[in-house]
Amino acid sequence: MTTFDDILEEAGKFGRCQKRIFALLCMVSMPWAGVYVGIVFQGFTPDHWCRDSAVVERRQACGWSLADSRRLTLPLVNSSGVQQQSTCEQYQVDWNATALTCDTQELDLGNTPTTACREGWEYDYEGRQSFVTEFDLVCADAWLVDMYQATLNVGFLVGSIAIGYLADRFGRKMSFLMSNLLNGIAGILVAVAPNYVSLLVFRTLYGFGVKGGWVAGYVLITEIVGVEFRRTVGVIYQMFFSVGILILPLLAYFITDWRWLQVVITVPYIVFLSYYWFIPESPRWLLSQNKKAKAVEITENMAKENKMTLSKNIETLTDDNAGSNTASFMDLVRTPKMRKHTFILSYNWFTSAVVYQGLIMRLGILGGNVYIDFLISGLVEFPAAFLILFTIERIGRRLPFATANIVAGASCFITAFIPDSMFWFKTVVACIGRLGITMAFEMVVFVNTELYPTFVRNLGVSVCSTLCDVGGIVAPFLLYRLAVIWLELPLIIFGSLAFVAGGLVLLLPETRGVPLPDTIDDIEFPEKAKEKAELKNHQMINLLPNNDVSTNKDPASV
Repeated sequence: MTTFDDILEEAGKFGRCQKRIFALLCMVSMPWAGVYVGIVFQGFTPDHWCRDSAVVERRQACGWSLADSRRLTLPLVNSSGVQQQSTCEQYQVDWNATALTCDTQELDLGNTPTTACREGWEYDYEGRQSFVTEFDLVCADAWLVDMYQATLNVGFLVGSIAIGYLADRFGRKMSFLMSNLLNGIAGILVAVAPNYVSLLVFRTLYGFGVKGGWVAGYVLITEIVGVEFRRTVGVIYQMFFSVGILILPLLAYFITDWRWLQVVITVPYIVFLSYYWFIPESPRWLLSQNKKAKAVEITENMAKENKMTLSKNIETLTDDNAGSNTASFMDLVRTPKMRKHTFILSYNWFTSAVVYQGLIMRLGILGGNVYIDFLISGLVEFPAAFLILFTIERIGRRLPFATANIVAGASCFITAFIPDSMFWFKTVVACIGRLGITMAFEMVVFVNTELYPTFVRNLGVSVCSTLCDVGGIVAPFLLYRLAVIWLELPLIIFGSLAFVAGGLVLLLPETRGVPLPDTIDDIEFPEKAKEKAELKNHQMINLLPNNDVSTNKDPASV
């Protein structure tokens, strides 16, 4: 019997056809960046203060500066040890009943009672509009901004599970296309939401489709390339998310309204519906559904585009996963080492999401130029993919994975205690932390697959990665609520989480050069698995004549 991997040897493991499909699917990662961290611009909270219509009228009539009118409206409050004008309270003065003239600039209101803002807020936002300024989500309602990101991650959590099931049931291509149809509809609904409650509902639906569609594309491309190309393809597929990170601040700078920015982020998902004519269904999935004729047709078309010729072996093509065991959640926790792997990997998924999203969203509350800060921090993500590809086959997985987490944690701690006067030094250290957590986030994906046996691998990745979405739900509350107490407090939490994650990774086994495990026994008793693999290789060498071995494994061809 011939497996699909055997046929790929003849059709081309990463030929012109796969490269074309890969290039198309990489485009999917770019708009996902806008969905994932677009809150930095769409939910930007500018400098704001209580609006008093009487003072505003007097400011316009007398030609007062903004500072003058704010002095007459806002009491001073203690903010992190510094006296600043309040953003949520105003002096309790009825200016219509007060003899307020243009000459009262020296009026002392220090002992005047204060009250909460009564007429809404004014915003210093230079003609721009975020959903924060549109719906007045500040002061007592500021926590509602956190819900914008939390509901997205709830959608991620449910959608990745549901669409993962649909991808196994109805195919990778169909699930990918249906996800993008949902993304297009939900994205436009977010842009036209009449109120904040409906906005959160549509945002949840948006998250339901976005991550599931991205994962379906990831699975599709890894299933049609040779085994030795899967890791590289997976890392580069994720790297295009970083390309989207760079494009996002440029779009946000020129598109001043959050609703139109939402439309622009959504349009690519509508364009992706055209992929119906450009990408095939996964032949591996078709074989698993006993649709051999269609699988053979697609494989022959791939070979033709790659200018390769298939042998008659394709007539005996079978599903290489046929007869595999049925996985259950208990398989992930029943035995000691499987239980340890599940706990450590789940914690790393959680930490990566919290720290990564937290560091990006933090850019929106620092008070600097959010566009430049976002662009600079996005640039440092690119070395992460190259560092991974450079180190994993030379050093291994465990040490770079642990180091990335520890570097991210140390950078968070150091950044928290660098004074604001050392701006560029603080920026550089923060960027190193961003590089570290990006590298850790990208590594946890494939390390997860290497630490579970074949029959439970997909379930293991699905279960562990759900903690990523839980982390995404928690991240905005950790960042925005703790920053009210002390701006750098979230960094202390992020640093602690990352340090622990790095230490736990060191408890995992090294998987470089180790065959993927097939059974739970291969995980629990790795020495026996290694002996079995060596024995199998020894038997294969003995069965083959020396000249065949040297001919088939010619270094030049490899």
